[in-house]
Amino acid sequence: MTAVSPAAAAGASIRNGYAGRALIASILGYAMDGFDLLILGFMLPAIAADLHLSSAQAGSLVTWTLIGAVAGGLIFGVLSDYFGRVRMLTWTILIFAVFTGLCALAQGYADLLTYRTIAGIGLGGEFGIGMTLVAEAWPASQRARVSSYVGLGWQFGVLGAALLTPLLLPVIGWRGMFALGLLPAVVSFFVRRRVEEPTLFTERAARGMRTLPLKLLVADGRTARASMGVAILCSVQNFGYYGLMIWLPSYLSKTFGYSLTKSGVWTAVTVLGMACGIWLFGMAADRFGRKPAFLFYQAGAVVMVFVYAHLTTPMTLLIGGAAMGVFVNGMIGGYGALISELYPTEARATAQNVLFNIGRAMGGFGPVAVGALAARYSFGAALAVLASIYLLDIFATLFLIPERRGAELQ
Repeated sequence: MTAVSPAAAAGASIRNGYAGRALIASILGYAMDGFDLLILGFMLPAIAADLHLSSAQAGSLVTWTLIGAVAGGLIFGVLSDYFGRVRMLTWTILIFAVFTGLCALAQGYADLLTYRTIAGIGLGGEFGIGMTLVAEAWPASQRARVSSYVGLGWQFGVLGAALLTPLLLPVIGWRGMFALGLLPAVVSFFVRRRVEEPTLFTERAARGMRTLPLKLLVADGRTARASMGVAILCSVQNFGYYGLMIWLPSYLSKTFGYSLTKSGVWTAVTVLGMACGIWLFGMAADRFGRKPAFLFYQAGAVVMVFVYAHLTTPMTLLIGGAAMGVFVNGMIGGYGALISELYPTEARATAQNVLFNIGRAMGGFGPVAVGALAARYSFGAALAVLASIYLLDIFATLFLIPERRGAELQ
């Protein structure tokens, strides 16, 4: 059988509609993840009151969800490189859906923590496999742009949670909200049934696996440095994102007296800023390169998180939150393309899931660190400290990450 070049395969996938189906399936899956995780942030006070949880126990529900996601990312990333992207995506949805539904039936801390952790395992596979599926289906000239659309899926889910939770939580309670979280999973499952494996993967699979995917993440010095750099980028982005988004509604409520509805609206505006940032990042990375786009956004995050910590009026909080969102989470629009271009097909999904979920694991400590700093000093002081971690991002981008814009996938 004559091998088809990645560029020719990508062009064919666009013409026959496969690329579009793969993109929609990946966006829906990541939207499901975003919706689930943010409704948990909104529901923590209600869950804690109903199940008599301490603040530490309530916060650990987020942390252990993210720890489960790390395990799921590792497991399903490797399995995806062996057995197929679409097949493993289907399994991640089923695991996520079943254990999210069980959360609605939890009777105490122990069983709820177990359900959240296992649901996190399903959640962990979504991002990396979806990004890999899209990167292998679209041409290099559009790779960052379409990868950013997958990142936007998370924001759509988060936005839905920010708008719906204040309206529905008082009516259906936290158990009803977990049950509602099943709906995106069901939709995503049926959409993915119409998506087949990408040509690039099936051709590589036909030749057989040459080595363990994890070994290819440190195959040589250059690749090992790149892996370290990507892990730092993902860790900083997730730490900052979860540190902000989990505590932002509570901060607005306690500091400024915002109602749940008003906190939800202000949070939604921040999420809209994040969505704009992701969309713009994809276009900038395709036009100017991956490293310039990352460096611009990282510098913007340092400035805007520090500025937001000193805002006090409703209007400045609204505008400042949107501007902060652009830079703090806009970078997620670039990871799919960046990681896809650094690793071969035999390890691409493994790299996406392992490296991004290392970041998710570190991100799980974001709410803990921000909460501890806010309790000891103030939320403004916690944000000021948070701003400094983006300097580490800048260092990693400058010295560890190679520029691969326009590279043909191996």
